[in-house]
Amino acid sequence: MRGAMELEPELLLQEARENVEAAQSYRRELGHRLEGLREARRQIKESASQTRDVLKQHFNDLKGTLGKLLDERLVTLLQEVDTIEQETIKPLDDCQKLIEHGVSTAEDLVREGEIAMLGGVGEENEKLWSFTKKASHIQLDSLPEVPLLVDVPCLSAQLDDSILNIVKDHIFKHGTVASRPPVQIEELIEKPGGIIVRWCKVDDDFTAQDYRLQFRKCTSNHFEDVYVGSETEFIVLHIDPNVDYQFRVCARGDGRQEWSPWSVPQIGHSTLVPHEWTAGFEGYSLSSRRNIALRNDSESSGVLYSRAPTYFCGQTLTFRVETVGQPDRRDSIGVCAEKQDGYDSLQRDQAVCISTNGAVFVNGKEMTNQLPAVTSGSTVTFDIEAVTLGTCNNNEGGHFKLRVTISSNNREVVFDWLLDQSCGSLYFGCSFFYPGWKVLVF
Repeated sequence: MRGAMELEPELLLQEARENVEAAQSYRRELGHRLEGLREARRQIKESASQTRDVLKQHFNDLKGTLGKLLDERLVTLLQEVDTIEQETIKPLDDCQKLIEHGVSTAEDLVREGEIAMLGGVGEENEKLWSFTKKASHIQLDSLPEVPLLVDVPCLSAQLDDSILNIVKDHIFKHGTVASRPPVQIEELIEKPGGIIVRWCKVDDDFTAQDYRLQFRKCTSNHFEDVYVGSETEFIVLHIDPNVDYQFRVCARGDGRQEWSPWSVPQIGHSTLVPHEWTAGFEGYSLSSRRNIALRNDSESSGVLYSRAPTYFCGQTLTFRVETVGQPDRRDSIGVCAEKQDGYDSLQRDQAVCISTNGAVFVNGKEMTNQLPAVTSGSTVTFDIEAVTLGTCNNNEGGHFKLRVTISSNNREVVFDWLLDQSCGSLYFGCSFFYPGWKVLVF
């Protein structure tokens, strides 16, 4: 009985400790939820404030633009009135000058005739003769034609009042306020030197025609476009390791011109070291980030290897062929256990590769299965997983087995690759015998 009573306080103390720990954990979880509520409240408040500013700025700009367009149209119509007035008044001015000249001539003739007639037919006979001769040379029965009022312009303004109703209808329908964007980013996957961004529709009633992806460093104020198209994922390259980036996406509805509201920005980064080609190899020119290799015109041949063994099992290694040159059966793109100088191709021992004609080589031996020939824009991927970490049967000719999947142009080959010893990481490489081939690795 005493033992039970002595044990009871210990049990109570243990239970009390557990209750305290549970209460502390509960308090922490509630604290996290309060922080989540604060974030949600901040998102609503900030997005509402930004939306108000955008609406005010847009409608102010719209009013200014509409006023400017109306002023420009008014100036155009007034100029049209001036042009018609000037062009149609000119013939009337010419006719008026002709009539005024005729009136002046007639007045002079009347005055001269009256003077001649005052002298009678005697001594002034010569004046009458001179006047009669002068009058005969003037066409007193020829009158210029004056246009009728129905034949000259009578300007007026034709204004369709229905435009007010049309504009009113468009204005009343212009703009919407969305509480949620129709698309959201659902996943960010780190890659060496890049991040795969995947997004999806969250509004079933929205039919997307195109998507638009933007990103920026978290320290930058400016987003930049990296993709516009119909796909729902894209790999953003030129990502610096261990640097935070923000991503956002929007969509354009079917048959629409305007873009939807932006998704909630998501932050992502890559901890993986970017893949780089070895610099200074005579036969190849590299990009500034050394992830693109171009086979140049140099007669030097050989395999261009990666700067370091940066490919690890379980990852996906991707080669994208940007441009092509003349193919050769000795060309190769692939991975190897170690760098070996003196070879013109990865079609050798301790390496797996694909040639530009689609042939697949494992430790220098060509496989029966082939992939499609490599063309401009082709993407070749290598997925490698360790199958055994121990010693394999020596009859199989190797001590370490890797399961390799090579994919290209929607086809793939899967095989086991036997190595002499285990490799924690692998080199990648390429070789082309003719210039013009450009390969991006990520």
